[in-house]
Formats: sequence, structure tokens, C-alpha cells
Amino acid sequence: MKVGIIGGTGKMGRLFAAVFQRAGHEVMVSGRSTALSDTRLVVQCDLVIVSVPIRETVRVIDRIGPLMSESQILCDLTSLKVGPVEAMLKSKARVIGLHPMFGPTVRTIKQQTIIMCPARADDVTVDTILTIFTNEGAVCTITTPEDHDRMVAIVQGLTHFVTLCMAESVRKMGIDIAKTRAFTSPVYQIELALAGRLLSQDPALYADILQQNPYVPAVLDACIASVNDLREIVGSRDPGKFREFFDNNSRHFGTNCEEGMKMTDALIECMVNR
Repeated sequence: MKVGIIGGTGKMGRLFAAVFQRAGHEVMVSGRSTALSDTRLVVQCDLVIVSVPIRETVRVIDRIGPLMSESQILCDLTSLKVGPVEAMLKSKARVIGLHPMFGPTVRTIKQQTIIMCPARADDVTVDTILTIFTNEGAVCTITTPEDHDRMVAIVQGLTHFVTLCMAESVRKMGIDIAKTRAFTSPVYQIELALAGRLLSQDPALYADILQQNPYVPAVLDACIASVNDLREIVGSRDPGKFREFFDNNSRHFGTNCEEGMKMTDALIECMVNR
């Protein structure tokens, strides 16, 4: 199979180019710095993967989609699925939306999650792509574009929002990050690392994840309502109200509480022994 990756000169594009090459497929890439254009690449490949920023994805798909035939496969690698999949379905190609739930800095896709949204693809096509990923140890979840975007509004939208709010709170209070390290706890170190990791990356990516997903606003409304509820409970100084709030969430998280304790204990142990 000949695989073409639009945006293949970017970090994520290069990561997936290597995955398909290791699987024995010929890979071609196009990008801003390549002589090969998107339109020339498309007509030469069996599988075309669009790996460009979220805001550019639909525009690129609209440009190359009309050039594709029923015998080809069209995929994308963006963090949203409803819009890109709708755009890909305008083509004649078989369509599978993809979302790697990790950044391009990972050394391997082993044990990493890849979401697959087969929108117009036979079982053989889906199995072909699935096998390429699972042979490298990836964990694949098959779902619909709508369910993907709803879930990602929590998994990415809510977590990134909370992390950014923590960073903004510290900044607004004028707290010197370096000075807090003399008072640090293991959990604070983890939180600080998460904020630092996010803030060291491209803000456009996080803007798109938060601003382009139509399911994010409802999630943030729930988050803000929760903040207000907890703020009121803290202000009441009533330990009974706090325990009720705490226990409700502990029961909802169930076995994730114990798993979270084990995972963070292991992480803290690694931090101590590094």
C-alpha cells in the first residue's frame, strides 16, 4: 500500500510515517517545505492521511477530497472528529477518522490510545488500519465522531481547562513559582509539571481543542457550577457538607480511587529516585 501524509513534515506526521514504514508500506509526504504538493500526492496514494492543525483540516480536506476515488482511503489525525469526518464524507473515498490520544513526543505508540471512527469503510479496510497500529502495541478504540467529540470534551477539554485555570490563578496572585518549590509536595510537583508541559507547547492546539469542540461549553458550565458549589461549601466551614461532597465523588470514581493512588505512588517513587 502506498501511504501519503499531508502535513507529513510535522512531528505527528513523521511519527505516523515511521509507523507505516515499519509495517512495510511506502510512504510519501507533503508539507510547506516539500516540492510535492497535496494534490499531486493524493492521486498517487492508496491511503491519504491529513495531519495538519485543526483549523486547517477541513479546508485541506475540501481541497483534496474531490480528487479521490472509491478505491482510496482518506483519514485525518485531528483532535476533533465530527467536522473533519463530515468533510471527508463529501469525497468518494473510504473514510476513517483517527485521533491519536498522545503528542508527537512519544518514542513509541506502544500502549498509547488511538481512536478510530470508521464512517465509510468495509471491515477489511478497518482491520487493515487497526492491525498496523495494534502490531506496534497501540490500543485502539472504535467509536462514532459524535461520541468521540463528547468524550474528548471531558478527557481533553476539561483537563486542559482546569490546568490553565490553575496556572492563571497562580499568575494572578503574583506567586513566584520558584519560591513555591521550597514548600512543594509530591502532588504539587505533579500539578506543576502538568501545567509546565501544557504551557510549553503550541497555544493554537489548545485553543482549537477548547474553542472548536461544540461539546466543550456544556462541560465548562458543569465545571464552573462545581467550582461555585465547592466554594460555597468551603466558605461554610461545615465539615459535614464537605464530607458529603467528597463522599459523593469518591463513590462515583469507585475503583479509580485505588488505581489513582497506586499510579501516583509509583510516579512519586520515580520522581524521588530519578
